[in-house]
Amino acid sequence: MDRKEFFSKVGFGAALLLVPSCIGGLTSSCSSDGNASNGPSNVDFTVDTNTGALVNNGGYMVQNGIIIARTLTGTFLAVSSACTHEGTTVNYSAPGNEFICPNHNAKFSSTGVVTRGPANRNLTQYQVEIISPTRIRVFS
Repeated sequence: MDRKEFFSKVGFGAALLLVPSCIGGLTSSCSSDGNASNGPSNVDFTVDTNTGALVNNGGYMVQNGIIIARTLTGTFLAVSSACTHEGTTVNYSAPGNEFICPNHNAKFSSTGVVTRGPANRNLTQYQVEIISPTRIRVFS
């Protein structure tokens, strides 16, 4: 066996070993229809709005798989952060009061409803409660 043949067989063998792992990783983050899975369930946590991105209107942050945004009018929104197309973390666009996936430009309303594909399922919306002037509660 020459060197070229050896590396060819070793490379093919390694690929055979890795393919099941790669496929398993894909299926664990996607549903059976190929879309990203729904957002977290049994959600209940608090966030300090006195520091970080939520201090200012238009800011947003991601915590526990949820994107929390402060609108330009000062209200708070919370939806699952993973785009339902391929699972990429969405961004909040304050001027449009919408969530946008940076990969394929899918758009979601302030409540997580799909307004432009390729995503075809809504983001999960969560409740937000103001519990003090500097803390909010995000829960399902």
